[in-house]
Amino acid sequence: MRMYDIIIRKRNGHELTKEEIDFFIKGYTDGTIPDYQASALLMAIYFRGMNKRETADLTMAMVNSGSKMDLSAIDGVKVDKHSTGGVGDKTTLVLAPLVASAGVPVAKMSGRGLGHTGGTLDKLESIDGFQVQISMAQFIQNVNRHKIAVVGQTGDLAPADKKLYALRDVTGTVDNISLIASSVMSKKLAAGADAIVLDVKVGSGAFMKGTEDAFLLAQEMVDIGTNLGRNVVALITEMNEPLGYAVGNALEVKEAIDTLKGKGPEDFMQLCIELGAVMLVLGGKAKDYDAARQILQANIKSGAALAKLIEMIEAQQGNGVQIRNPEMLPKAEHMIEVRAQASGYVSSIDAEGIGIAALLLGAGRETKESAIDYAVGIVLSRKVGDLVEEGDTLAWLHANDLSRLEESRARLLQAYTLSESNPAKRPLIFGMVDKNGITRY
Repeated sequence: MRMYDIIIRKRNGHELTKEEIDFFIKGYTDGTIPDYQASALLMAIYFRGMNKRETADLTMAMVNSGSKMDLSAIDGVKVDKHSTGGVGDKTTLVLAPLVASAGVPVAKMSGRGLGHTGGTLDKLESIDGFQVQISMAQFIQNVNRHKIAVVGQTGDLAPADKKLYALRDVTGTVDNISLIASSVMSKKLAAGADAIVLDVKVGSGAFMKGTEDAFLLAQEMVDIGTNLGRNVVALITEMNEPLGYAVGNALEVKEAIDTLKGKGPEDFMQLCIELGAVMLVLGGKAKDYDAARQILQANIKSGAALAKLIEMIEAQQGNGVQIRNPEMLPKAEHMIEVRAQASGYVSSIDAEGIGIAALLLGAGRETKESAIDYAVGIVLSRKVGDLVEEGDTLAWLHANDLSRLEESRARLLQAYTLSESNPAKRPLIFGMVDKNGITRY
């Protein structure tokens, strides 16, 4: 079997056999298939697609490319959560401690930034000393003792996905339903959770730009999990503007802390409560979503959720003082105001454009080797539906390296669209997909 022939077959629109997919994943994982051939096949898959059987085979090939986590030593129903990525999506920083504070064990494996979208690990590493790599024994001990641990994907857990994830990011092959579904589910299946909640983003700042594509992606992932004996629920959520106001690693940590204090942005708070309610029901801690919401809101009000975040940070050698005093988190040297150049209602904000503007300041990765500046990013002052006058502040750029400042400012201004009339409000959550099918809201 030759990789060249597999590339040609997919380029010409043919189905790949299980054996061909296994050959590709094994060879790319052990280094006998080079990046350039893997890139060629990924691009062929991007344009030609994969059917459900191919996607399932790709998922299992990646699951079987390394070891699988055994979480049976953790007490209770282990519930994992995954977001398909977005701009300003710091959900795990709030959701994981919030759910853990209600007694549901959260054994979470997270990823790094993909292009203009931020990664949970990068955000957590903006906290001094925080360790994203801990031993399996320590991981299980932390979850049993604290009900929570958030770590990086280990090298031997779905290693094929880890390599492909980085390669897709720099070869324009991220936003394909089969590649996203197999990537997400291979990690989640190998990570050993009993139940999985998926936050499938849709809009300009997400990989899925259209609502129907997002529902298709959600259905694909739910089907994979259901067929392999896992309880999987997906929510389709809005990403046509950044989530919350902060975009950038330490800036997003600060906003997450505010949210756990009950002072966060309304859209972000609502999303965390809705995802958390699903996790509590799946974890057997609430009989229905209404009861779950009440538990979560009470834990924010009492301070239990914020205390749980500090507990997790300190259990993984992070500086909890920075959580108690967020002004001690990394700060950029420069804060540059960006003003509106016209008057009107903010009718749309291109989330991807905001993400790229933040990336240009150093908040994201342009290549696999790029270093991230934890301090930099953007804090929006206006969101969709707000009325602005010419000269009003649209956002603040937090910068250290000023070499691409004007490019970033231009991107941000291009991302805002103003109109004479107030735009219709889009829902935050479009629907749910579970083993029983699709429910549209």
